[in-house]
Amino acid sequence: MADLKENLHTDHMVLNMGPSHPATHGTVKFLLTLDGETVVNLETEIGYLHRGFEKMCESVTYSNVFPYTDRLNYCSAIMNNIGFALAVEKLCDIKITERCSYIRVVTNELARISDHYTNIAAAALELGALTAFIYFVEAREIVWDLLEKVCGARLTSNYIRIGGLMCDLPPGFDEDLKDAYPKLDSLFEDVDNLLTKNRIFIDRMQDTGQIPVESIISWGFTGPCLRASGVDYDVRKNHPYLCYDKIDFDIPLGKTGDNFDRYLVRMEEIKQSLRIIKQAMRDMPDGPINVANPYLRNPSKPDVYSRMEEMIAHFKIVIDGLKPPVGEVYFPTEAANGELGFYLVSDGTGKPYKCRVRPPSFTMTQAMGEMCKGGMLADIIPTFDMINMIGGECDR
Repeated sequence: MADLKENLHTDHMVLNMGPSHPATHGTVKFLLTLDGETVVNLETEIGYLHRGFEKMCESVTYSNVFPYTDRLNYCSAIMNNIGFALAVEKLCDIKITERCSYIRVVTNELARISDHYTNIAAAALELGALTAFIYFVEAREIVWDLLEKVCGARLTSNYIRIGGLMCDLPPGFDEDLKDAYPKLDSLFEDVDNLLTKNRIFIDRMQDTGQIPVESIISWGFTGPCLRASGVDYDVRKNHPYLCYDKIDFDIPLGKTGDNFDRYLVRMEEIKQSLRIIKQAMRDMPDGPINVANPYLRNPSKPDVYSRMEEMIAHFKIVIDGLKPPVGEVYFPTEAANGELGFYLVSDGTGKPYKCRVRPPSFTMTQAMGEMCKGGMLADIIPTFDMINMIGGECDR
């Protein structure tokens, strides 16, 4: 028997996993070292979408950056719009109107809900739960219908403007929201019943993807993945922006920091986002949605067509761009997956001298090795799902 053990082949297996869209989202590759089905080591290669987001932003005017921000996290595009707009407004010392602030919060939280629906639906699908996927995709379609009524687009919105918005909320939007709430609540309850106490789902998610709180903070985790470990940090509460300081909502926290807690935190955040939307719609003031200065915010089309001053302002802002004072700023926002921050450097021209985006998924993807080490091969997918890596923002 001793001779048999000495002569058994015991080398570890080295395996390339991905890039594969259903498992590693198209660009990511994992270099695995396996002992049977146990993960001994995992190295992450995030791959390339060849977007060149930051350099593209440095070659166009500040206003022309918005369509690019849409494509960072395309599951919640408006959140990227808002993050960039707030950074430019801080750079220019622009104070937006109260109504604009409330509308941004409403659309921001609709985008957050859409992102969480997508994340949970896709995670369930990749574990074999097709029915839950269909229910939450249906819920996401309802939210996208609402966003389409606001700005005419479902996925890439291009709705936010420096100093304001593309347009006001459409007539009857409050009623549209009230009609949607019961449908969204019903679909949420269906998915909750299908997954939260499902023995198979719990076995696949519970006690997987865990790392110590110290490591999570060291890696730079933010958002639901940080709060699932019990760390009470949310940019909306810790560094309030827009009108979040006037709205009452709770920050869901987990205890164990495993994939199941990450799922539960996102489920509770969907409820809290709906709570925020209802309050914002109830308290929303009347008034303008854009700053009055046409050299900061594109004037409306009717004004451009009928007034000489607005036509000149429109010409200048389109050709030369908005010209912030020389300086630099960083503005963090709480996106669906964590802290989304924009760092901008102005040299006084109409184009950013430097644009740097701090995407939430990049910092968490680099920790995949530590989260999966010692676990099973099958645990990689639920762990990667709960990070919710989005290639458009992760690509460096």
